[in-house]
Amino acid sequence: MEEQILFSEKQYFRQWWLWLILIFLNGIALYKLVSQTNKDNLIPIVIQTILTILFLILRLETQIKSDGIYVRFFPFHLQFKHYTWNSLSKLFVRSYSPIGEYGGWGIRGIRKNRAFNISGNEGLQLEFLDHKKLLIGTMKSELIVDVLTQVGQLKR
Repeated sequence: MEEQILFSEKQYFRQWWLWLILIFLNGIALYKLVSQTNKDNLIPIVIQTILTILFLILRLETQIKSDGIYVRFFPFHLQFKHYTWNSLSKLFVRSYSPIGEYGGWGIRGIRKNRAFNISGNEGLQLEFLDHKKLLIGTMKSELIVDVLTQVGQLKR
C-alpha cells in the first residue's frame, strides 16, 4: 500500500544570475557556430548545450510520508532515497550557509556531512544514528515544521 504524502516540494535551478550566465555562454557558442566553419567549435557547443539542458531538468524533490522522508536529486537519483524515522537521531529545520558550509549548491559534501540543495539558506537537517548528516534544502521550512510536528517526528 502506498503511503500518503504529507508534504511535497520540488525545487529547480531558477536563479536569474545562473540563467544570465547560461544565456550569455549559449550566445557566444551560437555566434561561433554561425560565424565560423571550423568544426573544432562543435565540441564546446555540444557540451554547453548539454549543460544548459541539465540545468533545465535538474530538480530536488522532497516528500514526507508517515513512514519517513523521501528525497531525490533528479536526474542523478532516478529513485527516491527513503530515510525511515527509526534511522534518525535528530531531525530539525535550520538556516545554513550554502557556500560557507557546503561550497555551493547541488549534491554537496563528503561522506558524513552531505547536502542536497538548490536555492535559499534553509534546510531540513537529518542526523542519523550512525552519526552521518544530510541537509535537504527547502523553500517551505515553516510547512515542514508543521508537518513534522503533526506526525510527532520533530527531533532536536
